Amino acid sequence: MRSGNGTPARVGVFGLLGSGNLGNDGSLEAVLGYLRAEHPDAVVDALCGVPEVVATRYRIPATRLHWYRGEYRTASRAGAIAGKGLGKIVDVFRTAAWVRRHDVVIVPGMGVLEATLPLRPWGFPYSLFLLSATGRLFGTRVALVSVGAAAISRRPTRALVSWSARLATYRSYRDAQSRDAMRAMGVDTSRDEVYPDLAFALPTPQVSAPPGPPGRVCVGVMAFHGGNDDRARADEIYRRYLDGTTRFVRALVEDGRPVRLLTGDEVDVSVVAAILEAVDSPLVTAAETSSLADLMKEMAAADTVVATRYHNLVCALKVGTPTLALSYAAKSDALMAQMGLAAYCHPAREVDADRLLEQFRALERSSAELRRTLTERNAVATRRLAHQFTALTAALFPATDHTPTHALRKAP
Repeated sequence: MRSGNGTPARVGVFGLLGSGNLGNDGSLEAVLGYLRAEHPDAVVDALCGVPEVVATRYRIPATRLHWYRGEYRTASRAGAIAGKGLGKIVDVFRTAAWVRRHDVVIVPGMGVLEATLPLRPWGFPYSLFLLSATGRLFGTRVALVSVGAAAISRRPTRALVSWSARLATYRSYRDAQSRDAMRAMGVDTSRDEVYPDLAFALPTPQVSAPPGPPGRVCVGVMAFHGGNDDRARADEIYRRYLDGTTRFVRALVEDGRPVRLLTGDEVDVSVVAAILEAVDSPLVTAAETSSLADLMKEMAAADTVVATRYHNLVCALKVGTPTLALSYAAKSDALMAQMGLAAYCHPAREVDADRLLEQFRALERSSAELRRTLTERNAVATRRLAHQFTALTAALFPATDHTPTHALRKAP
């Protein structure tokens, strides 16, 4: 793939990558797979959360997203507050210089246009705005690919997110409600498309023989404290979630079911430790996972999955294992409906162990039928993502020999 002057195209990837969130890194992996297959001559690098991890794991040069290394730590001392403030100014120039070196920048998936988890406007929303604004300034094409979005009530965050979307060259969403949310925030979405989450483009691991005992249930947990508007109730929400999930795991163990605890982010480790201590049974074990591929292997070997994190759900559905969602945001409900399991959602804010156990048993009774449904829906997801990659090439790399098969979607 060549740029307009005949040199290899310079492609950047951008986001909170390498920071311990397996879903974010899985989205990056899917985009890198597309670039290496369809545009092998492209020169790729990243502006990301933890560049050391990205550079080592994905073999691409990487630069730190923020100048100030304590960006995501709470600043209480004057020095830390001053460091954060100075960092916001320095990052304008750092981001501009990085963007200017590229022909294309891709934001791979992730919920970059939502605030369903606690989020400060001058954190990632500010960084994303700098990306889109400098991309427009320097003529660098910025693509938000299969991203998640949600209506945002807080005005500073809402303004930064909506302008980030407006200034992007290409936008696509991982569900229809994300597109609807951006439309409600004033973004013209008439030429934006909806495609499955990028993780559905990852290879599905083959599990020839289940490594664990029969009847195993994978339970994906989360350090869940509510959303951006729940800060005053965060501790209460967390305690209720942990108590309900622990009671559910204990009920499974009392039925003799082996339980495998899974995480999706480094912050979830404390939840695993709390459940292991509270239940205290050899039937409950914890998996060590460092990628979505690891998660998928665990879930493919299970009879059933109960999970909270969005990309835990994606992995379970992708490998065709009947899944029950502890849903913390509308995106989880939308994903389950898209995959034919809308009836199997339970609110993460109000985990009722008894009701959850009833839903779990109903899920298992329909297991054979649900596996057939998931096979069909996964085939559709694969075709849709292939279509997206064709459209992405047409929108971002018009100088290549690829024949566009889809209309371009450009921001006004």
